[in-house]
Parts: sequence; structure tokens; C-alpha cells
Amino acid sequence: MSLISRFVLTGAMGLLVTLAQAAPAPWYYWRSRLDGARVCAQTSPGPNWERDSAAYDGPGCHPRRKVLVIPMR
Repeated sequence: MSLISRFVLTGAMGLLVTLAQAAPAPWYYWRSRLDGARVCAQTSPGPNWERDSAAYDGPGCHPRRKVLVIPMR
């Protein structure tokens, strides 16, 4: 294997590891500066919108569901 091939392979593997650790973007409520309308989105809908809530981990501005695991005896 040539030195360039090894470099490209190492770079591709590093990129895959980075992508595998990526988390989804949080959801926010956004409020329009023009008419006060609110929408739920991961990114700003445009220049006249400002963030109107704290981050939600779950999809669609819903809190992530909590799962209880009860150990069996």
C-alpha cells in the first residue's frame, strides 16, 4: 500500500469514528419577531426568528421519555 493510500484510509476511518459519535441536534421553540408565531425546529427557520425555549432532547419539542428498568430478583 502506498503512503497516500494509507493516509486516505486513516483519514476516512477517523471521519467514520467522528460521525459514529455524533448526537442529533436538540429541538427548540422559535418565535417570530414579526408576528409572535411559534414553531418547533432544530435550526432557525430564518433571520426574523429567535430562540424561545431551552433545548429539548426528544423529537418535536417533547422531553425525552424516561425508561425505568426494574431489576428482577
